[in-house]
Amino acid sequence: MDYSGNTMSDAFNALKERLADFTHLNQAESVLSWDQETYMPEGAVVDRGEQLATLGKFAHELFVAPKTGRLLRDAAKEDVVAQNPDSDEAAIVRVTLRDYKKERKIPVAFVTELERTRAQSHQAWIEARKASDFKHFEPWLVKMVDFARRYADLQGYKEHPYDALLDSYEPEMRTSLVRKTFAELRAGQVPLVRAISEKAGTNSDALLHGHFPREKQIEFAKHVSQQFGYDYNHGRMDFAAHPFETSFSARDVRITTRLYEDFFNPMLFGTLHETGHALYEQGVSNAFAHTPLEHGVSLGIHESQSRMWENLVGRSHEFWEHFYPELQVIFPAQFGHVALNDFYRAINFVSPSFIRVEADEVTYNMHIMVRFELELELIEGKLKVHDLPEAWNARYREYLGITPPNDAIGVLQDTHWGIGLIGYFATYTLGNLASVQLFEQAQVDIPGLRDHIRAGNFAPLLQWLRMHIHQYGRKYTPDELMVKATGKSLSAQPYLTYLKQKYSQIYGL
Repeated sequence: MDYSGNTMSDAFNALKERLADFTHLNQAESVLSWDQETYMPEGAVVDRGEQLATLGKFAHELFVAPKTGRLLRDAAKEDVVAQNPDSDEAAIVRVTLRDYKKERKIPVAFVTELERTRAQSHQAWIEARKASDFKHFEPWLVKMVDFARRYADLQGYKEHPYDALLDSYEPEMRTSLVRKTFAELRAGQVPLVRAISEKAGTNSDALLHGHFPREKQIEFAKHVSQQFGYDYNHGRMDFAAHPFETSFSARDVRITTRLYEDFFNPMLFGTLHETGHALYEQGVSNAFAHTPLEHGVSLGIHESQSRMWENLVGRSHEFWEHFYPELQVIFPAQFGHVALNDFYRAINFVSPSFIRVEADEVTYNMHIMVRFELELELIEGKLKVHDLPEAWNARYREYLGITPPNDAIGVLQDTHWGIGLIGYFATYTLGNLASVQLFEQAQVDIPGLRDHIRAGNFAPLLQWLRMHIHQYGRKYTPDELMVKATGKSLSAQPYLTYLKQKYSQIYGL
C-alpha cells in the first residue's frame, strides 16, 4: 500500500495526517458558523450558506473516500493498535471507524444541501424570533424536519427513527431508554413541584430584577469564569441570540452569552454554563489533537459539565459565601443591603417559566420533556409543523401550568431547530442526571470539596474532572465513561435525591 513514501508500519501516521485535513476543514466550517452567530451582517446569509456547503462537501468527500477506509483497516492491523486495544491509538481507529461507517451512508449531495439550507434556516429563525412570527420560520422548519427524517432513513434503525437522530448526539442511547428515564423523573419531580407550589409566596426572585449595568455584569461574569479555570488566552466571550460554546480545537474554545440590564441571572449563569462546556473542551488530551476525538464524547456528558458548574457549584451556598461580598461591592445599591441567605434563596427561586435557559433546577426538565415529545411527534408524522405553536402552548399548560403569550418566548425561543439539531434536546436532561452523579463521586474522592468551593478554590474539582472526564475526549462511550468515573451507569435517582434535599431545605418542606 502506498502511503506517500511511508512503509506499511506507518499506516496509523498516514491516517492521522488525513484526519488532520478533515478536522481542519470542520474547524474552518465552525469558524464561519461562529461568525454567523456573532458578527456576520444579516445580508451575508446566502453567501455564508454557500461557503458552509462547500466546506461541508469537501470534508465529507475526504472523510468517506475509499482511501480513508483503507487507512483505517490497515492501521487497525498495526501492533500499536492491535496489541493495545485500550490505547489512545486504538481509540482513534475505533471511534473514527464508527464515524466512517455512519458517514458513508450519507450522500455528499445531502450534506451540501443541508449545509446550504441550514444557514438560511438559522437566519429565518433569528428574524422570526425578533418579530415573534412563527409563520416566517415555518417553511424552513418543514425542511429541517424533512432532513431529519431522511437522515434517519439513510442511517437505518432497529426500534425507532428517532434513535438514529439521538445517536448523533448521545452515542448508543435509545429512545425507549429516554422515555423510561423521563417517566421516572416525572414521577419524582411532579410531587416536588406541587409541594413547592403550595409554598408560593415564601420565596421570590424580585431582588434579581432591577438595573444591572452592562459593563459591571461582564466584569463579574468574566472574573468568575476565570476563577473556574477558563483560559481566555485560548478563548474569548462574545454575545449571541442564544448562548453557546464552540470549540475549534482545545487551544481555541469560545463562549457566547446574553445580557439583560434589568435581570441579573441570564448573564452570570449563562456564562457559567458555557464556561462548563469550555472547560471540557480545553481539557481534552493533546493525544487526540486534529482527530475526530478532540471533543467531548456526547452532548449529555457535555451538558453534565455545564450544569455542574452553573448549578451544583454556581447556585450553591458555598460558592456565594466566597463571591457574594465581591458582588455586593460591584452592585452596592442592588445587593449591599441584601443578606446572603436572601440572595441564595432568590437565585434558587422555583417558579414555572417560559424560557428554558433561565428555568430553575426543579422545573427545567419539564421544558426538555416538552421538546422531546414534540420532536418525536414531528418525526413520526403525528404532528405537522404548522400545528407546532398550538401543540407547544398546550404542552406548556399541561406540564408547567402556563401559556406563552407569544412565539418569541414560546416555540421560537431555541436555536436548535433552526439549524436542524433534531434529536438533541433529551441530552440536556441526561446531562442533569450525570452532573449530580459525577459531583457526588468527586465529593467522595476529594475530601472537603465543598470547603474548597467555599474558599474560592475550584482547582481540585477541575483537576478531578480533567482526570476522569475531560482528558478522554471521545475515547470511551458515554456509558463507559460514567462507569469508569463513578462505578455505575447513568441513573436518575441521585438527581432526584439532590433536588429533594436542596429544595426541601430552601422551602421548608
